[in-house]
Amino acid sequence: MRKNRFIPLLLVFILSLSGCGTGETDTSSSSAASGLQAITDISDLFTDRDFEIGYDESESALIQLNGSSAQCDAGAVKISGSIITITDEGTYILTGNLQNGMVIVEAEDTDKLQIVLNGASISNESSAALYIRQADKVFITTANNTENTLSNGGTYTAIDSSNIDAALFSKADLTLNGAGTLQINAEAGHGVVSKDDLVITSGAYKITPANHGLSGKDSVRIANGSFTIQSGKDGIQAENDEDSSLGFLYLAGGSFQITSGGDGLSAGNELQIEEGSYTLLTGGGSNNAQVNASYADSTSMKGIKAAGNLAVTGGAFTIDSADDALHSNANLSIGGGSFQISTGDDGLHADANLSISSGAIQITESYEGLEGQSIDITGGEITLSTSDDGLNAAGGNDQSGMGDRGQGPDNFDVDADAYIHIAGGVIRVNASGDGIDSNGSLTVSGGEVYLSGPDNGGNGTLDYASEATISGGVFVAAGASQMAQNFGSSSTQGVMMVTVSSQQAGSTIRLTDSSGQELLCWEAEKAFDSVLISCPNITEGATYTLTAGSDAVEITMDSLVYGSNEGGNIPGAMPGGPGGGDMSPGSKGQRPPDRNG
Repeated sequence: MRKNRFIPLLLVFILSLSGCGTGETDTSSSSAASGLQAITDISDLFTDRDFEIGYDESESALIQLNGSSAQCDAGAVKISGSIITITDEGTYILTGNLQNGMVIVEAEDTDKLQIVLNGASISNESSAALYIRQADKVFITTANNTENTLSNGGTYTAIDSSNIDAALFSKADLTLNGAGTLQINAEAGHGVVSKDDLVITSGAYKITPANHGLSGKDSVRIANGSFTIQSGKDGIQAENDEDSSLGFLYLAGGSFQITSGGDGLSAGNELQIEEGSYTLLTGGGSNNAQVNASYADSTSMKGIKAAGNLAVTGGAFTIDSADDALHSNANLSIGGGSFQISTGDDGLHADANLSISSGAIQITESYEGLEGQSIDITGGEITLSTSDDGLNAAGGNDQSGMGDRGQGPDNFDVDADAYIHIAGGVIRVNASGDGIDSNGSLTVSGGEVYLSGPDNGGNGTLDYASEATISGGVFVAAGASQMAQNFGSSSTQGVMMVTVSSQQAGSTIRLTDSSGQELLCWEAEKAFDSVLISCPNITEGATYTLTAGSDAVEITMDSLVYGSNEGGNIPGAMPGGPGGGDMSPGSKGQRPPDRNG
C-alpha cells in the first residue's frame, strides 16, 4: 500500500536583508533568530485505494433503483420496500431513482466496501439518503460523466440510537472520489457527516445544507476535487470534542466555492492548506460585520479558522468575511499562496505567533490587517488597508479598538511576550489607526516597509511599548506628528524623523544625499506632517535633503538616530508630545466583536 506523502510543515525563519528603493542591498547586518514549527505529524493521510476510482462491473453487484423499490440479485443486498441494506464487503453499483428511501451499509467492522453511484438519485424525507451504520471503511465513487443526487427533505426521525443528521451520514471512515458529480441537498442538518475520517480525493460536489457542508469528527482530508458549497453554517468542518488530538483539516488541493453563514473552513484542532483555489464568502461578507454583531455569542463567521495551529504553504484565496479572514487560536503561518481579502475584522489573526515567510497578501478592507501576540515577517509581499492598526502585536484579547493609546512605556503596560520583527518582504500599509502597534518591542532588520497614516492626531505610524530598533532594510512612514515615535538609540542603521508642514495625500517623499543622488522616492497615500525614514545609505555625519511635498529640509546626521523620542526633540515639531500637537484619541473605528474564537 502506498502511503501518500505528508511532510510536516517546517517554517524556518531566515532573516533576509533588503536595500533602499534604488535596489542597493545592505549586507552589513544580520540576525541569528530562527524558528521551527510542525503543524501535524501524520504518516498516512491517504491510501492507494482512496485514489482508486475504477471498478470491475463483472465483479460488482448491480442495484437498480425503481422509484419506491429496488432490485438486486446479490445475496448481500437486502431490500424491504424502499430500504436497501448492504451487509458484506464488495463493490455495489447503484443506478436509477429511489424516492423517500434509504441505502444502509451494515457490514462487519472489518469490511471495506465500494459504492458506485452511476446516475443514481436517492431522497429521504425524514432521514439520511445514504447511511453507513457499520463497516471498516466505505468508498463512494461517482461514475464517469454521471450526475448523482442525495437529499434529505427537512426532518430526521430516529431509526436507531445514532443521531443521524445529514443526507450522507457515516459512522465509519468515509472516502468520496470519482469522475462524476454528486449533488447533496439537506433542507435540515448537514450535507455529509463522518463520525470518523472523511477523505475526498476527486470528483465534483454541489452541496446545499441547512447546517454544515462537509463534516468529519476525526478529520477531513481533501487531496483534490471541485466543491460548490452553500451552507447555513460552516462550509467544511472538522471537529472532535472528545479527543483534542483529532478534529484536524488538511487540504492538499482542489477548487472551492463556499458561501456560508458560519466559517468557510473550520478545524477544531490544526488546519493545513498546501494548494488549491478558494473563494469564500462568510457571514454575508465584510459589509455585514456590524450588522451581525448581535450574533457574537453564537456564530463564528470567519473565512478560515483553526482552534489549533493554522498553516498555509500555497493556494489562491479570495476571502470576503464578516469576521477574521484567517484566524488561529494558536499559531498562524503563511509560507506561500496569494490572498485577496476583504474582512469586517482582522485580515490575519493569531492568538499566539503570526509568521509570514512568503506569499502575496492583499487586504483591501479590514479593521486590523495583521494581528498576533507576536509577529514575524521574513518574506512575502503584503499590501493592506485598515480602519485601525496595520500591524498589531497584542494577542487574542486585544483592546486596540477602545482608542486607548499612551505615549511611551510609562503610559501603558508592556507585554513581555509581544513583539513585531520584520526581517524581509515588502510591506505596504494604509492605516487609519497606528501603522505598526506593538504592546512590546519592534525590531526591523530587513525588508521594505512603507506606511501611510494615520492622518489623525490620536495615532502614530509607530506605537510601541518598550523599544524599537532598526538595523537593516528600508523603512519609510508618513503620518500625523502629534503621537509620532522614532526608532530608539540602540538602532545600528541611520534613521531620521522630521516634522513638516501639512502635506496632502499623494505627495511625494524623496531623500537625496549631498551629491544629489536619490536614495529613496515614495508617494504617501494619506495626508501627513511627519516623516520617518531609514535605509542602509544613511550614515552618521553625512548631510541629506528630505523633500516632502512642498517642503524641503536639509538634515545633518549628528548621530545615527535623528529626531529622538527622548524629550520630544523632533526637529520642526509643535509643542505637545514627541511629535507635537494634542493627545486626543482620534477617530478609530469600533472593533467588531469576535464570534466564538
